[in-house]
Amino acid sequence: MPTDIVIIAADLRLEGFLTDTPAAKALAAALPITGEAQLWGEEIYFPVPHVVADLDDTATPVVHVGDLGYWPPGKAFCIFFGLTPASVPGEIRPASAVNLVGRITGDPCCLKLVPEGATVRIEKK
Repeated sequence: MPTDIVIIAADLRLEGFLTDTPAAKALAAALPITGEAQLWGEEIYFPVPHVVADLDDTATPVVHVGDLGYWPPGKAFCIFFGLTPASVPGEIRPASAVNLVGRITGDPCCLKLVPEGATVRIEKK
């Protein structure tokens, strides 16, 4: 059963969910998690060093606006809201494959307002 979450960043509050994959369940078990926003194009990511997961069946090199990912090489939670430096026309690409762990259910485009270094908190709804 998915875990409903709230993403709080700067003055923004977005709802979403984590799926039932092993990586998503590990993240859900660690909630609440807090990190400092690092930006890579239109992706916010931050390390969650206490969550460790390998690439799984959801691993993909291409994501969509609103996807939530876990990036094993950086042990990081990723929020995708637009193009990254690795993107090509018509595709949003992370630095390398990520496990898809959930989605934002609202409009993630407002995340463009979140500055580098802002506190990001993910908690159960």
